[in-house]
Parts: sequence; C-alpha cells; structure tokens
Amino acid sequence: MDNRQAIGSWLSGPRAAAEEMGADFGHRGKRLGLPPEGPGAVAPLGRRFGALFVDWILCLLIANGLFARGDAQTAGNAALLIFLVLSVLTVGTVGCTPGKRLFRVRVVAESGGRLAFGWAVVRSVLLCLAIPALIWDRDGRGLHDRLSRSVQVRM
Repeated sequence: MDNRQAIGSWLSGPRAAAEEMGADFGHRGKRLGLPPEGPGAVAPLGRRFGALFVDWILCLLIANGLFARGDAQTAGNAALLIFLVLSVLTVGTVGCTPGKRLFRVRVVAESGGRLAFGWAVVRSVLLCLAIPALIWDRDGRGLHDRLSRSVQVRM
C-alpha cells in the first residue's frame, strides 16, 4: 500500500477507511428510519450548534439582566440554570427551544412522536453537563440524545 493512501485514511478517520474498503453505512438516521434529506431528516451539526449558541446568548442576557449585574461568574451560573429550565420547558412541551425554532430544528422521540416530558428532563440535564453532548454516534446523535431516546430533526 502506498504511504500516502495510509496517511489519507488515517487523517480522514475510520469511517472513511471502512467506506473505502466497501462498508455501506447509509445516510445519517437510516438506522432510525429517517429520510436522508428534508423535513424529518437528522438535523445537521451546523444548525444544532447555531441553535445552541442562540439559546446560550439568550440565557446569558437574561442572567445578566436579572441576577448578575456585571459579575461574570454569577452570570455564567445563572445562565446555566436558566438554560436548563428553558430546555426542559420548551423541549418538553413544544419540542424546540427558541434557538432550535429559529434554525428549524425539533427534538422528537426515536419513534417519531413528541418527546415525553421525563425524557426531556433527562436530555436537558445531560446537555448541561456538556460531555455527553460531545460524544456522537454514527447517526450524528449526541450521547444526551441517545440516553433520552431522542433525535434532533429538521422541521
């Protein structure tokens, strides 16, 4: 094997190397029965990060205005609590936070229906811990979504 090919496989990751050897993983969400594109497909990472950014800025503004009065540590802690409450209430009722609505992303149960309120609480707590959200499966779902039996889809 040519060294350049080995380096290319190493840089592109194990999935690309497996695909070069003939493995077929299908599109993201295929294992969940989701379409490859359009409404109901797994939401792309860019949209999900954009929604998270908007929600976090919103929570920081609320925390600064109501609790922090300029203290960055207090603002950060209050924003995290506000984010938890915002996420539980909005995802547990309408399926999306203000940021997710802006980026046209919705959180649904793996079965396709509305995510139960209890699972929304589990998902939100895990999301606030941050580490579970940074571990993804091949469908692009974070560990917080897997453990709460949810998936973020396009609207």
